[in-house]
Amino acid sequence: MGFIKSTSSIDLGDTPIENIFIDVYMPMSNGTFVKVYLLAYKYACDPQRSMEISNMTISKQLGIPLSDVLSAWDFWEGKQIIKKHFVSDNDETDYNVEFVNLKQLFIDNNFKLISSSRETPSDEDYSLSTKELVEANQIPQIKEMFTEVNKLMDRTLVPNEKKHILEWFYNYNIDPPLIIKAFSYCKHKKNIKNIKYVGAVIRNWYDMGISNVEALQEYLLKQGERYGLYERVYKALGFISREPAEADMKIIDTWVDEYNFSLEIILKACESSSRTSNPNINYINSILSNWHKKGVKEISDIQSLDKKPSKPSANSLNQNTRIKTKFHLSESRFDEYSAEELEAIILKNQKKKFKE
Repeated sequence: MGFIKSTSSIDLGDTPIENIFIDVYMPMSNGTFVKVYLLAYKYACDPQRSMEISNMTISKQLGIPLSDVLSAWDFWEGKQIIKKHFVSDNDETDYNVEFVNLKQLFIDNNFKLISSSRETPSDEDYSLSTKELVEANQIPQIKEMFTEVNKLMDRTLVPNEKKHILEWFYNYNIDPPLIIKAFSYCKHKKNIKNIKYVGAVIRNWYDMGISNVEALQEYLLKQGERYGLYERVYKALGFISREPAEADMKIIDTWVDEYNFSLEIILKACESSSRTSNPNINYINSILSNWHKKGVKEISDIQSLDKKPSKPSANSLNQNTRIKTKFHLSESRFDEYSAEELEAIILKNQKKKFKE
């Protein structure tokens, strides 16, 4: 048998659940604990609404006792995939729940433990052994990283290059997404696809305290780097793991160089992506092109466009103005009489006919 996923014409929202939870943690739990985890995780993906949710809310929504909800958090805390942050010292049931990033947890528990037995001094650069390289290649997150780097390099990495990349984990304390961004940055910004050059860029980021993708994006935007803008637009559209395409970058360049739009206006257009089930750069481009034609320069101009023109009130219409419709009768010679005059004429004609 097989499984097929149908598509929807209306976007009702999604909650991204990591496969590690489904593959590793879900089978070891009962159904109630899984339901508590999934429902709360859905609320965690909506920060504004999550502040209104409590364990009692989850209990009522799932139709289970509050004790089951609390037991679920105890269970997941024991598996180290959630953390409790207590709000009150006097109430053991009053706490916020933090969901641990399962991919990072997997790397910490598997990949980084490979180096636990190394004899290299901590103040020297670490050199990866062949055995560790083989073990690292078994980790899904690392295999995915190498796949993305291969695409950016337009070729397959050789073992020695893979060793250099993996050594960056230990020497600079970074994660796979940042390494992928480093290769993408060097290719699109500098037009360079050289392992040593990418390593030098990562070393420079490390010296500046940049150790994750979020810190990199913030730095590039502050520096006015165009690549930082590409990354920010992709993030607004929900393309977290996708690298900017050449065609998309040219379109974004048009928004800045030709339309002279600010980041604020561009992100305002990206907000409209929630209206479509398949957001893309062309969809946003159609919005911004329309704003450009209508002379939009600032956010206030967009707000003015969104305001619908007010309808004229009934009192403002001229009482002598006749509104034409598809059912409106043509004018006749009686239009010049008032209702009272017409009534008098009808009565006069009736009396005349009666005498005859």
